Amino acid sequence: MQEVDDNSTANNVARAIAAALDWSSSSEARKAAVSYLESMKSGNVCVLANTSFLLVRRDWSSEIRLHSFKMLQHLVRLRWEELSSAERRNFANVAVGLISDIANPCEEWALKSQTAALVAEIVRREGLSLWQELLPSLVSLSNNGPIQAELVSMILRWLPEDITVHNEDLEGDRRRVLLRGLTQSLPEILPLLYTLLERHFGAVLNEVGNQHLDIAKQHAATVTATLNAINAYAEWAPLNDLAKYGVIHGCGFLLSSPVFRLHACEFFKLVSPRKRPVDASASEFDSAMNHIFQILMNVSQNFLFGSTSSNVGIDETHESEYEFAEYICESMVLLGSSNLQCIAGDSTVLPLYLQQMLGYFQHRKLALHFQSLLFWLALMRDLLSKPKVVAQSTGENSATNNPGSGYVHIDKEKKSILVFINDDICGTILDVSFQRLLKREKASPGTTLSLGALELWSDEFDGKGDFSQYRSRLLELIRFVASYKPLIAAARVSERIDTIIRGLLHASMPAKDLAVMESMQLALEATVSVIFDGSTEFGGGVSEIQLALCRIFEGLLQQLLSLKWTEPAPVVVLGHYLDSLGPFLKYFPDAVSGVINKLFELLTSLPTALKDPSANGARHARLQICSSFIRIAKNADKALLPHMKGIADTMAYLQREGRLLRGEHNLLGEAFLVMASAAGIQQQQDVLAWLLEPLSKQWTPIDWQNTYLSDPMGLVLLCSETSFMWSIFHTVTFFEKALKRSAVRKSILNSQGGSGVNSASQHPMASHLSWMLPPLLRLLRAIHSLWSPSVSQALPGELKASMSMSDFERASFIGEGNSKSSKSASIFTDGSQVDANKDGNAETNENDIRNWLKCIRDSGYNVLGLSATIGDSFFISTESHSVALSLMENVQSMEFRHMRQLIHSVLIPLVKFCPSNLWEEWLEKFLHPLFLHCQQALSYSWSCLLSEGRAKVPDNHGILVGSDLKVEVMEEKLLRDLTREICHLLSVFALSSLNSGLPSLEQVGHISRVEGSSLKDLDACASKSLVGFLLKHKGPFLPALQICIEAFRWTDGEAVTKVSSFCGALILLAVSTNNVELREFVAKDLFYAIIQGLTLESNAIISADLVGLCREIFIYLSDRDPAPRQVLLSLPCITTQDLLAFEETLTKTSSPKEQKQHMKSLLLLATGNKLKALAAQKSTNVITNVSTRNRSSVTGHEVSTEEDDVVGLAAIT
Repeated sequence: MQEVDDNSTANNVARAIAAALDWSSSSEARKAAVSYLESMKSGNVCVLANTSFLLVRRDWSSEIRLHSFKMLQHLVRLRWEELSSAERRNFANVAVGLISDIANPCEEWALKSQTAALVAEIVRREGLSLWQELLPSLVSLSNNGPIQAELVSMILRWLPEDITVHNEDLEGDRRRVLLRGLTQSLPEILPLLYTLLERHFGAVLNEVGNQHLDIAKQHAATVTATLNAINAYAEWAPLNDLAKYGVIHGCGFLLSSPVFRLHACEFFKLVSPRKRPVDASASEFDSAMNHIFQILMNVSQNFLFGSTSSNVGIDETHESEYEFAEYICESMVLLGSSNLQCIAGDSTVLPLYLQQMLGYFQHRKLALHFQSLLFWLALMRDLLSKPKVVAQSTGENSATNNPGSGYVHIDKEKKSILVFINDDICGTILDVSFQRLLKREKASPGTTLSLGALELWSDEFDGKGDFSQYRSRLLELIRFVASYKPLIAAARVSERIDTIIRGLLHASMPAKDLAVMESMQLALEATVSVIFDGSTEFGGGVSEIQLALCRIFEGLLQQLLSLKWTEPAPVVVLGHYLDSLGPFLKYFPDAVSGVINKLFELLTSLPTALKDPSANGARHARLQICSSFIRIAKNADKALLPHMKGIADTMAYLQREGRLLRGEHNLLGEAFLVMASAAGIQQQQDVLAWLLEPLSKQWTPIDWQNTYLSDPMGLVLLCSETSFMWSIFHTVTFFEKALKRSAVRKSILNSQGGSGVNSASQHPMASHLSWMLPPLLRLLRAIHSLWSPSVSQALPGELKASMSMSDFERASFIGEGNSKSSKSASIFTDGSQVDANKDGNAETNENDIRNWLKCIRDSGYNVLGLSATIGDSFFISTESHSVALSLMENVQSMEFRHMRQLIHSVLIPLVKFCPSNLWEEWLEKFLHPLFLHCQQALSYSWSCLLSEGRAKVPDNHGILVGSDLKVEVMEEKLLRDLTREICHLLSVFALSSLNSGLPSLEQVGHISRVEGSSLKDLDACASKSLVGFLLKHKGPFLPALQICIEAFRWTDGEAVTKVSSFCGALILLAVSTNNVELREFVAKDLFYAIIQGLTLESNAIISADLVGLCREIFIYLSDRDPAPRQVLLSLPCITTQDLLAFEETLTKTSSPKEQKQHMKSLLLLATGNKLKALAAQKSTNVITNVSTRNRSSVTGHEVSTEEDDVVGLAAIT
């Protein structure tokens, strides 16, 4: 009767599996089938076992059998303890018995894999006793034939998986027991694997020779399975054991087999980066690694000799050979990057290894070169701790003969390696790097022909990142070589540029070959920046090396200055070359005047009449030349100071002649500010007065402000006055550049508060803020008003259309990187816009107005934010009411993208740097309308996104055009960006430098249980704590708290990460003060919101901090407020006894780390393991030894087609 029931259940399960896998069934039928199968998996464990064992028999289809194996694996992984000891033993016996049943030539590979995976799971669950009992029978079984041997290898493969792959089910002692048991068994396992490898590889050769191809395939499958098993031990088994039992030798031998060599390569890829032990086995490790070096180098020698032999044509080397070589090169890179010390003392092997890696580096195939690049970069980075050059002052030996002439702080072992990196190697590295800086898509046909078979980088290559990343690696390598061999690098880069220039001078169409010249500019910049980076004292005793370097670069500079290029594209390239020599000019100022004259010569050679659209190239080139002054001023330091008057006179002359446009004048003015920064504060003030005085006369008159800025229609009129419109643009952008260049150091901008800011009297721009800012505030207020509904409806169509994003902005916003910028919005390398040269010579169109509005907003916000960072001057000289009116009057009409920008560029600096005695005067005016509007807008948009699947944001102008999908993507991104920015602002409120009145966490521990009379009053904290100040002002504080609470329900982990620090400050304030409202909010609302946040998987990244906040609330507030206990008891799966036990556990430890772990355990218990943020931390077990590469072998389709799918243990869900 029982057997009938079992068969009936098996039939039902089989039908359910078939229905669940049949996509022609209705969705209701599939859903019902899945529900039934889940009920089986969670039902009676014995019924599950019996039914699954019935369904893995051959009577059933492969799909049903595979699913049944998964159910058996599910039982072993998750419900094993529910079986009695006798039932577990019986289960294990039946599973082991399946091995013999499945050992059939007709069985599919996936079924064999699942059987082996099941046995391996059982061994892991039962432990060493079963393994020790099972191992002899597995050894015996492997002798019965190739299929049995394949199954044994599969079991051995899956068994150690959890040693190298994190598995939450095998933590602590059980993991160590498994490792110990397998380690003790290595003397049996490794010889067995070697025997199977040797026996079945030999059998493959014999059977193929006898034309028994079917039998040969069985043996080949066993060899493949054995290699995969070996790879499962390669990462952790002692290397001396792998050598001792012949595994290294066996895998090395198989590298000569075209069928199995790619699988064998996986072994060497895994063992090559193994770390050297520090115990007595180190010498055995070195010996084994030396053997691996020999094996891989022998294979490399054969390939490199064959591919470079004059008797072998370029196309005669089969692609499979290159694939194999790529595997070998990858292992060689790992080997040298991790274990070069094993051959460092061998003067025969080390230079041969370096020559082979150089052979890969200069190989025509990009894949081989790319792998070798990683090795040379890692090696040089390790050997030269810094890319510095210290030229020898004695001059006894030239750099070309003295390996130590260009490096410092290198120990003896590194020196012993560097000795072998000689001039020839460095020269070859440089020559190859120079050639490969060119991208194939940019190379002209003539250039490609001259490079021969060299495979340049192309966008078609997959898996190697993008070209900019690859190029940056090449340039880093060039810098390292230049730091080690400065003279070699200088000579090679100069020779290469000379060759290119000569070729261009004789080319019929030089513009087509300009890409090669462009690519070498980066190499020149890298070389010069290292050689003249300040570590060499060229001002002291001059050595032979210094003189030689000077002669090389002087000669190169003279060659560049002699070029008579006047076309825009070559002019831009030549300007960049002169930029690159800036560090050289710092130490050799005699050459500066020639460079300045050349730059002005290039500038004046280009036309200034830019009405014709075809003149865009000339406009771009003129701006680039002006930007060159900035870059040279930064690199040449004080070398330009004697030439400032000459530059100023030339600027004035060109301006009088009408040959210097406003945008160009701004760039040259910016260069002046950079020059002046090297001369001291007085020089800066003088330069600023000279540059800003003419602007103030145009900027401060009230007439134009009343005409254009009194009402929105005045702005409409301004947009029709093209010349004046662009004049305002140039003025505002120059204000921004002046603030950035005038003593506003990066360290100040990145500081945590305003305490370290220079005083107003020290900052050169402080005295100019009083006349700069009032018109700017009126201008920004007028621009903000355009988005007000009542105003925008009345705007002309062209202006209204310009308020939306451009196609380029939309594409960039959603990450469509291939979209091209419109011509009117092309971005310049220094961050300025091509339209920066616009002087109003043409009629204004929609794109012009759009760019003008955007740039005024961008620069205007930056001016305000930078002004706030320069000290008290901004807050004292500016009326807070005027700033608030300008920024907040139309805040409710702002689009999310503009709101985010306002917070980021203006409000965050304003909050950071506002003096505490002015908080009352300044902050509430901004924070109340901001937080109130953001809370309402964000709450609505997030509600729409979570309930309807689409965020509804007010950016109607920004995203009006586009497909529905793109609009949805843009809306969600706009929502998330603003959410993260407002949460970032809240995190700024919690900065320690702005909350000196708050106690530390250590101090909190001493006051948490004191009497209420000992707690501080909130007023005592408000003057020294920005969070305390915020709490005193209910207007901004209540919506800020609401944002804080709601952020935990929004599915944005980054926003929660930012807001968590604000929550921590609230908790500290609640604990250390006697404010009842705050304490009740933290103890109840915030505590519950944080627990709610842990239910979202998106918060997994911050889950540890959230648990820490829960711990702080309970530890420090549960004695003063009943809410924390009430919140916990309101959770669905907790009892009063659970809570009492938790509290008792807390009393036994004072360790915050242990208390957090107890809190985490309680929360998981109380919610029935429903906290997805905590569950998401658990990693799933992933099979790592299944190669994802396609392999060509005689085992062919049986292996590759199955291994591409999820198999074995990885298939368990």
